[in-house]
Amino acid sequence: MSAAARRAPPARALTLLSGGFRPFFLAAGIWAAVALALWITMLTTQMRLPSRFDPLAWHIHEMLFGFIMAAIGGFLLTAIPNWTRRLPVSGAPLGGLAALWLLGRIACLISSWLPVWLAIAADLSFPLALTAIVARELIAGKDRRNIPMIVPVIVLTIANLLMHLEANGVAIPAGLGWRLGLSAVLVLVSVIGGRIVPGFTRNWLSQRRVSVLPAKPGLADRIALASLHLGLFAWAFFPHLPAAGVVLILGAIANLWRLLRWQGVRTFAEPLLVILHIGYGWLCVGAALLGASLLSPTIPLSAGIHAMTIGAAGTTILGVMTRATRGHTGRKLSSDTATTLLYGAVMLAAIFRIIAAFSQIWVLPLLSAAAGFWITAFVLFVLRYGPMLCRPREEVMLRT
Repeated sequence: MSAAARRAPPARALTLLSGGFRPFFLAAGIWAAVALALWITMLTTQMRLPSRFDPLAWHIHEMLFGFIMAAIGGFLLTAIPNWTRRLPVSGAPLGGLAALWLLGRIACLISSWLPVWLAIAADLSFPLALTAIVARELIAGKDRRNIPMIVPVIVLTIANLLMHLEANGVAIPAGLGWRLGLSAVLVLVSVIGGRIVPGFTRNWLSQRRVSVLPAKPGLADRIALASLHLGLFAWAFFPHLPAAGVVLILGAIANLWRLLRWQGVRTFAEPLLVILHIGYGWLCVGAALLGASLLSPTIPLSAGIHAMTIGAAGTTILGVMTRATRGHTGRKLSSDTATTLLYGAVMLAAIFRIIAAFSQIWVLPLLSAAAGFWITAFVLFVLRYGPMLCRPREEVMLRT
């Protein structure tokens, strides 16, 4: 072997850095399982991390700004080249971006061993860099339609900073950071979902010569989004305001109507597609439960929160990651057994977590069951889709 060949990066490393979905979907899958395992261990034992975040705050932070931010990064870095027709971010720049994400996870894990400013700077480096790259690509590509996509990423960066400031004793409204971050995530789910779910459904039904297709975007969609977004951000800033609860319930109803117009009932033959409808359905359930919790003390806040995090965000992210991975690695857009099982596991995780929120007994076993199903879903994702993410595109599959 020549000296040049010995110095060449491994083929899998080059493949992993050939597209944004590869490192970030893999990171999201691994961290979703690892971070939840650490959280449930802290919940059931006396274990504590060397972090300035208390255990619950660390769990919330790492789900929002670790797991979900990795998935968002993977999605945006993969979608933007399709939107702008520019070359994707790849190679060393993509590797550097992934390293910043990992740096943030380490910094939050051991933040009590670091100067406050250093831990915060390390964790914010990834969302700041991602914001700059997204803005550069959209502006350079003159993609005016998708310029607003920068805003939720900026809001997530601010929300992340607010969580750090609160953890370090700065006088800001309690929980504002995570509520604002969750609201920004759900805005992305509702906006992106409104594009890809009916679009993929229309294509799939058209291929099967089904005449009843999803309704085209219109006034109903704008009303659904406006009411949901208004309710979410009203709750983020005024978490005990009954009026925010009313708007959230109205938003849930409007978005359920929006979802029903997408003909999801006709897609049950393909789990890879129907899971996206189910994910959006969880968004409606979560908004209704969250709104109801602001109006009645009998509805626990955590039920709405976890319907939106495990149900809407978790299910949608798995649906998008599995579909995008199969599509961008040259595989058929059809679910296999492992994929269907991981979808079932994440839905059971949401169901058990919501039951735990309402339960007066067996709370810890229910929480443990929910955690077990969540971990199972993402371990299955890593085992089934990790090899696809690390291997070159299988062009031969495109002809089958």
